[in-house]
Formats: sequence, structure tokens, C-alpha cells
Amino acid sequence: MLRNYFKTAFRSLWRNSSFTVINLAGLSVGIAGALLLLFWIQNELSFDQFHANKNTLYKVWNRTNSAPIQCWDITCAPLGPALKEQFPEIKSYTRVYWPTDRLFNYGNKAITGTGLDVDKAFLTMFSFPLIQGSSSHALDGLHSIVITQNLAQKIFRTTDPLNKLLRIDNEQTYTVTGVLKNLPDNTQFDFEYLVSIDALPSLAFEKQLWHSNSYNTYVQLAPHTDINILEAKIRNIIIRHDPTQSTTEIFLHPLSKWHLYSSFENGKIVGGEIETVHLFFIIASLILLIACINFMNLSTAQSEKRSKEVGVRKVIGAGRFTLIRQFLTESILFSLLAGIIGLLLVQLSLRGFNQLVGKHLSIEYKNPLLWVGMLLFILFTGLLAGSYPAFFLSGFKPVRVLRGSSLAPVKVINPRKLLVIIQFTVAIILIVSSIIIYKQVNYIKARNTGYLNTNLIEHPINGDLRKNYEALKNELISSGAVTDICKTSFSFTVDGSHTSSIRWGNMNPHQSEINFSRFGTSGNFIKTAGLTLLEGRDIDLAAHVTDTGSVLINESALKLMNLNNPVGQKIFVDEKQTKTIVGVFSNFIIGSPYRAVDPMIVLGTNNWTYMITMRLNSHNSTAKNLKIAEQIFKKQNPAYPFQYKFIDQEYAEKYANEINTGILSALFSGLTILISCLGLFGLAIYTAESRSKEIGIRKVLGASVRSILLLLTKEFILLVVISILIATPLSWYFMNKWLQNYSYRIQISWFSFVLAGSIALVIALLTISVHSFKAARINPVKSIKDS
Repeated sequence: MLRNYFKTAFRSLWRNSSFTVINLAGLSVGIAGALLLLFWIQNELSFDQFHANKNTLYKVWNRTNSAPIQCWDITCAPLGPALKEQFPEIKSYTRVYWPTDRLFNYGNKAITGTGLDVDKAFLTMFSFPLIQGSSSHALDGLHSIVITQNLAQKIFRTTDPLNKLLRIDNEQTYTVTGVLKNLPDNTQFDFEYLVSIDALPSLAFEKQLWHSNSYNTYVQLAPHTDINILEAKIRNIIIRHDPTQSTTEIFLHPLSKWHLYSSFENGKIVGGEIETVHLFFIIASLILLIACINFMNLSTAQSEKRSKEVGVRKVIGAGRFTLIRQFLTESILFSLLAGIIGLLLVQLSLRGFNQLVGKHLSIEYKNPLLWVGMLLFILFTGLLAGSYPAFFLSGFKPVRVLRGSSLAPVKVINPRKLLVIIQFTVAIILIVSSIIIYKQVNYIKARNTGYLNTNLIEHPINGDLRKNYEALKNELISSGAVTDICKTSFSFTVDGSHTSSIRWGNMNPHQSEINFSRFGTSGNFIKTAGLTLLEGRDIDLAAHVTDTGSVLINESALKLMNLNNPVGQKIFVDEKQTKTIVGVFSNFIIGSPYRAVDPMIVLGTNNWTYMITMRLNSHNSTAKNLKIAEQIFKKQNPAYPFQYKFIDQEYAEKYANEINTGILSALFSGLTILISCLGLFGLAIYTAESRSKEIGIRKVLGASVRSILLLLTKEFILLVVISILIATPLSWYFMNKWLQNYSYRIQISWFSFVLAGSIALVIALLTISVHSFKAARINPVKSIKDS
């Protein structure tokens, strides 16, 4: 019986080759598009799920206990040890300092790498396997270092790195006590080396400070710990140790939510990367649905060609269930063939897709779960695509079929028309989404950053640069390669420090928990950045030694403080240090470009500076400026490479995710249009073939090609117009909801819907017209004779 099903299926596919090719192309492309997105989704869902202790690992977050409730994941140094000491439910802890670039010298080689300062429990809490060394003891020594395979290859080549001595930052010698297997792509951690946090100079100062937040803290809970009870016990640990932090609580964020649920609003999780996962899952489902609709439409369009087969089978005793089983078998067989072609298309396009999304996705052919998943996917697709044709074809009445009667009464909206409407409704929604995402990204790109980020570069303060800064600055300026230069605490694109401890004379109690962005500079900050100075002067430690007690504030801070004549007024930083406002500058974007600019203070400091920011001379070529700058940096800091970054490129990375989302939406909306048009093209062929006799008679009676063309296309165009009317309010609802995630956003205009509808209409018209025009020009004598 099954063999008979297969023979019948192959004969049917071969006999209707044109429909088979169109159907196969649509379903293959749909499966390929859905698979690409499903591979991406699987990668996102698998982030950090490989850790053996994943069910007991948590990240410690801070949270204010008064409105507005704010959450942040940078914690104080003594928190981890105190949790471990005071609560038996905490099995282990590790603190992680922010990623640091360091110079490694081995023999005559000098290599830079980015890594983390961590507590030694890091390697036992997290499952980053060592190919050499012991996870339990690799970081026991104060000057032990664990490196990845990649870094080991760069430094040691083929030499065994274990127990070799590395000089770090030309200061301290470290011993390689372990080599890590290269990190997988699906982890939030990104490092090339690990060193003991106990050797970090700042830790000695901060380990008793409960109000200074500089570290991520992770804890591993003992088995069977009740997380709710534990959170209630540890919530006020910071307040107990430092009563001045009376509004700061802590809570635990589980590993399963680190990557996908990282956005908080008013103390509650409101989403994160999971929103993009949901979006792409919906798009993948819609692409597959549209491909299946194509199959349904083209299969039922050929129903008259198979109606006599159904009638004969029923007459000789075949039951409806037998026929349904036959048609579903054909559909699954067809899906299997489309799945093979789709997988081939995925393999061919995977490299380009990886470049687009910034991942290293691959098809693990040796993984049995892949093949089980593929078979289930193909089975589901086959059943979905073949369900309607199977029930439709098996329902024919043998008496009416064999007598040559019409198979079904003519309806204004039949199932086939309804499926076309659904196809184009989905396609138009995706086109509108792509247009609005594109406009939102361009809106952000065009937003005034508040400073001149072109020709602005930055370089970390490392090696001898701190002590040779003045000589470096003078040489760079006199060379003509650089027009302005300053030292800052962070990059201009990194909102790296916050404080809620700013106090001023006329503040009200409700303002006590407002977070200020905190920045540091040694001077020449305003001019180097190209900011607008609204009042007062810039900080300049070289000219004013007392500027270590001075601050600048931005417009947002001035508006919040409501100060008249702010220059010269005193404010309190960290509730103890008195600072004098010496200037007010225009707002500039240092955090997310999608939200309003926070209030900000800039402190005068020589010590709290880790970055050199320079403005290149615009009258010279960039290449010339960089070449001169590199020579001067090598002179003043010979042991280190010239490690510059362009700030405008760093800023562009802030909206790179939205750009990728927009590109993917546009790409897959294009796929939906392609698949829909393949189906429309097939239906146009069927309509022209089934009405060939009518067309011939009309032409004999004097109908023009134009009138025939209108006759064949108007029905399909009406369906697309109905789709536009349905898609417009739906797409407005979905995109308006998406835009609510951004405080700085566009207003949705009617033009987006007109453009999307016009694109769909024009493409549909061109698709239908190709064959309709051909059918309208056929010799009427031939069409009447052949009918």
C-alpha cells in the first residue's frame, strides 16, 4: 500500500512538472528561511546553558527600594565574601572586574590580550574546561594566569605553555597555570585570560567600601536552596553594613535569564534579547506558513486534474481515510524533498548569514538531534501543507466528478482566495515592519550626539603613558597630527560609572535616588569633545591645581537641580566630598542613543583616568595623522602597540543590533514576497489554463488583449488590495508596540503603509501579468481547438 502511495506521488509530481517546480521552489525557500532563523533562535536560547551548575548560578544585582526603582548589576567589592561568610546557602562566589587589556611579553614577543580579574572559584563555578591545568587550583597563586588556546597559540606557538613565565604590563611576572579550551560563541563571557582578582591594586582599597560599585558578583547556591527565602534574608545586607546606603537592596538573577532577560523597569524584568527571539520566531513561523499556503493553493488548484482519479478510486472501494492518507503521504514526500533542498540552501547561505548576525552558526551533521529535529520539522511541514488539499480532494463526490459536474460552487471568497489574502497580509506586515525599523535606525543615526565624534580617536592609558602624558600631548600637538587631547575615565561611548549620592542645596527628598552619570577628566574635555560650553569654564588641572575639587555638569543635571547661576555653587559627591561647579556643558549621548540623556557630572581628576582621547587634524589625511601618532606613541610607550579606536565607529555599534534586525526583517520580508509571488504565478498559470476556451471565445468576439489582461488580473489584484486593508491596522499595532521600547523614537506615518502596499501591489501585478499577457496573446483558434 505504501509503495503504491509513493508511485502515485512520483507520477503526479512528474506529470505536473511546472507546478511541481513552482511548489518545490516556494516550499524549499520557505523551509530554508525558517531553518536559518530557528538555528539563530536555538543559539540564543543556548547561551550559557552548557555550565554544569547552571541551575544554581546567580548574578547579584542592586535595586533601590524607593521610587523610581532602579536596577544595576555592578556591585561593591565586599559583597561576595560577606554573602559566603554569613549565609550557608551560598556555596561559592566570584567577583569579576571589567575586561582589561594587558601586554604579555615572552622572549622577544609582545602580545596584547583582553581578560578578566576573578576570584579563584570562577573556574569551578563555571564550566570552561581546561585542556591543561586544574580548575580547582589554577588560580590559587596571586600571580597565576590561565590563558585560552587562542592566546597560547599567539604567544607560545608550538611550545607547551604550562608553567611558563609571562611578564605582564612590563611590571609583574606571572606563571601560566592553565590553558582553557577556546570559549564557545554562546556565552556572555568574553576573555582571553584570567588572573586572580586579589592582585588587583584597586581591590585593596575597595574591599571595605560598601558604597563603591566596580564588580560583577556571581554566587553558586547550595543544592535545594529556596531562592525566595534566601533573597529575603540577604536583601538588606548592604544597608546592615553601611546605613548610609539605606535605599540599596540586592536580589539574585538566575543564569537562565542573564542573556535573554536583562532589561528592568521599575524593578521588574520587562524583557531584553527575548523580544528579538520572539520576533524572529514569529517571522520563521510566518515564512513557513506562507510556504505551506502556497502548497495548499497550488495543490487544490490542480484538483480538477485529479478529480477523476479520486472518483475512480472511490468507485472501486477506496474510503475517504485511505485517500487522505495517500495525499498526506504525497505531501510529506514532497516536504522531504523540499527539506533536503532547503538544508542545502541553508548550507550555501550560512556564511553570509553569520556575517550578517555576527555569529558562527554551523550545521552539526553528526549530531543525531539535528536529524531527529529535521525529520519532525519536515513531518510537521508536510502535515501542515498537505492537510487542506488532502481533506479537499478526498471529499469529492464520485457521481458528480465522473459526470463532469463542477467540483464546488462558485463563492465570492473561497478557501483558495482566503489563503492568498493571508499570504499577502503577512508579507505586507513584514514590509511595513522593515520600513519602520529602517526609519527608526536612521532616526537614531541622525540624532545629534551632542559632540563632534568624527576624527575623534581614543587610546587606553597603559605602560608609560600616564607618566609620559605631558610629553606625549606636546609632541602630538606640535606634530600637527592632533589638534586637541585630554585624559578621561572612560570612552565617550561608555556610560561606565553612576552615583545616586549627589546632593545640592535646594534638592527635595524625592530626588535622593536619582542616578547621575559620572565621568572624569584631567582637563581640555570640552574642546577635545567638541561640546558646547553654556556657562563657566572647562576643567584644567594643569592651570588650576584646585580643579580636583571642581566639577562640570550637563544641561540635564542643571535642569534637575534647578540652580540659578550654577557656576561657583557647591554640591556634595558621595555625600562627603564638597565640589564646586565651574562649568555647564551641553548634553551629549554617552549611554543608549534610544533614550533621553541622564544628568551627568564630570570630575577633575588625574588618577581616575584610563583613556586618552584625541581629535585628529582634519586638514591632514587620516592615514597621515595615524602614522605620525603611532610613531609618537611608540616613542613614549615603546613596549606597547598603538591601540586606537575611532569613537564614531564605537558609537555606531550601539545601534548595530537594530540595524541587523532591520536587515533581517527586510531580507525575510523579501522571502515572503518571493514565496507569495511564486504561488501567485502558479495560480495565474492555472487560471489561464482553466479559462483558455473562454479567452479564445472572447477574442473571436473581438475582445482586446488589454481587456483579457484585465479579466485575468483583476481578481488577484482585488485580493492584494484586501490584504493591504487588513495588514495596515495590524502592522500599525505591532510596530507601535515595538517602538514603545525606545523613548527616542519616530512617529509612524501613513507613508510607510502606502509604500508597503504599493510594493506588494506592483510586485503582484508584475507576477500575474507575466503569464496573463502570454495567455491573452495566444491564437484563439488554437485555444478553442485544444480545450
